[in-house]
Amino acid sequence: MINVAIVDDHELFREGLVLVLDQIDEINIVKDYCSGNEFLSDLDNLNIDIVLMDIKMEGLNGIETTQKAKAIKPDLKVIAVTMFVEDSYYMQMIQAGAHGFVLKKAGKYELGQAIMEVYKGGNYFSQEILQKMALSAIGGTNSKENQLSNREIEVLQLICKGLSTKEIAESLFLSQKTVEVHRSNILRKSEQKNIAQLVIWAVKNNYTSI
Repeated sequence: MINVAIVDDHELFREGLVLVLDQIDEINIVKDYCSGNEFLSDLDNLNIDIVLMDIKMEGLNGIETTQKAKAIKPDLKVIAVTMFVEDSYYMQMIQAGAHGFVLKKAGKYELGQAIMEVYKGGNYFSQEILQKMALSAIGGTNSKENQLSNREIEVLQLICKGLSTKEIAESLFLSQKTVEVHRSNILRKSEQKNIAQLVIWAVKNNYTSI
């Protein structure tokens, strides 16, 4: 069972999200919160795997709430549930530690898919959001010393599909340690700080398609 919390200052949307996710057997809604401060004050007492976080909220916004939550529980996985906002909000949310983005208009299937993939250690981006971020992202370098090997490209493409290290290792018949080395090299060559940024970089540099 995947334990999930919801943080959103719009009561009707929050209640609707609870109703939708309650229909998915693998997901357990532990609690929902109307503000970032309310969520943070309760975080120490929560046994949750994932939090669905609105970005634009009154008071403490989703970016600040995510930063503070990750400082308390570094392993907590955050999925931003949002409308289209300024591009800078997406990048700031990634820097804060978000593992995925889902539009508020998403249906039950996409919400469930996002939660499942992030829970397994992957990332999830609604296609419209990924396209918007990729078009505005600052790309990495294309210098010869930073070009990816064929194996690194294979690993990168599987990362972009949301596969975990274990799943990539099984798919390519490699050890998990070897996959971790490839992942580290890809991040270094692409000059990206985390996997979420790497996915955007990969789309912008045509290593994978939207």
